Amino acid sequence: MMAFAIELLTAALLVVGAFFLLVGSIGLAKLPDMMRRLHGPTKATTLGIGAILIASMINAWAVRGYLSLHELLITIFLFLAAPITAYMIAKAHILHDRETQDALPPTGVGTPWMTLAPPEGDASGASRAPEASEGM
Repeated sequence: MMAFAIELLTAALLVVGAFFLLVGSIGLAKLPDMMRRLHGPTKATTLGIGAILIASMINAWAVRGYLSLHELLITIFLFLAAPITAYMIAKAHILHDRETQDALPPTGVGTPWMTLAPPEGDASGASRAPEASEGM
């Protein structure tokens, strides 16, 4: 009876993972613009791959009798890397797309979105290059 429950759990995780992968892939292909399209691979497919990797861990434990840590490490790396990658892609898109920048509300600090604040005393936001003679 216990083996059946483990097989059922593994199969359920595989089906759930495949469903999330399908939804994420469709979202990547069909959503209208880049910022919305970004959610498909970063949200849904991350959950899908995570569910499939956890199913693989459970199967290795049930069939071979040991806990496979490879899948756990892949899952942790994926759950850490996907949000950071999505953030960097969104930041690059905002910096390079004037339409998106104009559609965003003002930041309230005088600088555009996704940029660093200007140095103290420099209202233009341009950083000053160090002089060649400084420090000599």
